[in-house]
Amino acid sequence: MKFSTIVPLLASGAFAAPAADNKHPQAVGAVFAMTNAASDNKVVAFSRAADGSLTHAGAYSTGGHGQGVDFDTQGGLQLGPDNKYLYAVNPTDDLVSVFSVRGAELKLVQTVYAGDQPLSITISKSGAYAYVLDGSVASNGLFGFKVDARDGTLSPLTNQTVPLSTPIGVPGVVAFAPDGRSIVVTNKVGSTIDVFSVDASGHASAAGPVTTMASSGVRPFAATFFRNFLYVIESGLPSLKNAALSTYRLNGGETPSLTAVTKAERNEQTDGCWVVVTPDGKWAYTANFVSGSISSYGLGANGTASLINGTAALPGGEGSQPVDLGLSSDGRYLYNLLRGSGAVAGYEIQKDGSLKQVGGLYGKGMDIPAMDGASGLASY
Repeated sequence: MKFSTIVPLLASGAFAAPAADNKHPQAVGAVFAMTNAASDNKVVAFSRAADGSLTHAGAYSTGGHGQGVDFDTQGGLQLGPDNKYLYAVNPTDDLVSVFSVRGAELKLVQTVYAGDQPLSITISKSGAYAYVLDGSVASNGLFGFKVDARDGTLSPLTNQTVPLSTPIGVPGVVAFAPDGRSIVVTNKVGSTIDVFSVDASGHASAAGPVTTMASSGVRPFAATFFRNFLYVIESGLPSLKNAALSTYRLNGGETPSLTAVTKAERNEQTDGCWVVVTPDGKWAYTANFVSGSISSYGLGANGTASLINGTAALPGGEGSQPVDLGLSSDGRYLYNLLRGSGAVAGYEIQKDGSLKQVGGLYGKGMDIPAMDGASGLASY
């Protein structure tokens, strides 16, 4: 069913900061977590104070339905580059929801068809284009949109899905390169990475990826760019204590490709699935689902990564199931969605890259379901 619902919204200038949150005057940012509930998918909002602490600020329906079990992807909830709009996937009814952002307050402005089972979304650094990763075995691939700078709403580029290299790869993430001319997708089954070219009008290579390469480690899951380097966390399953971080240099041009830099820097944890890199490019953090831990890595200017601490944090204790990660805009604070606990944990990043927990488990016992598929975290 292909349709789009748009709620009128007053437009404002592109790339301005989000408007002030009048309900939380001391707030300097926000954190958003998604319930992924099959009955009524919601985004749970928290206002962020200058000390990194969070205050529950409400829950907002996406107007769609989650799938009740984890996405098995990174990027199901994403802020645009100016933090004025928030994008949420609804896998059960094939929709993406668009919210306007005012501090920690959200307003639903659009739901739009996004292909078969949207599981991850990426927005170009320019804010002009977005691509959704569809995970259905029947039709996995990329579904592209042009982003309206006036109100953040999405218009399909072609209304067609661009195929991945394999229909059974169980993809983990879609990510735009910083220059907007390449997109990468990880494939957990087969351990490969697809690279798509993107032309000046935002269209990805229609025939599929222009290059596909073997991953340095087993089951590449999530990935994120910093400058022209790609950082990929590998689950390592079915082997235990086999999670690892690999890095690649992106080679641009008409046929973009990747060159391995650091190959599978293991952290002795199990099932690494999510990764973030700080805005200064000094640190990377990975969430390890089975081990219940966060690992820290030091990053070099040449794209290398070295393990600092495999258990830099143990959020929530046994059964907490750490999943999606997010950072404050200034890179001072790290946030982690705990699917098992039904909460969000926060950390202050120290000068040496170590983590100091801020407060307790935010939102526990409130809107985020425990042990029930919560997926997606976005922050600024």
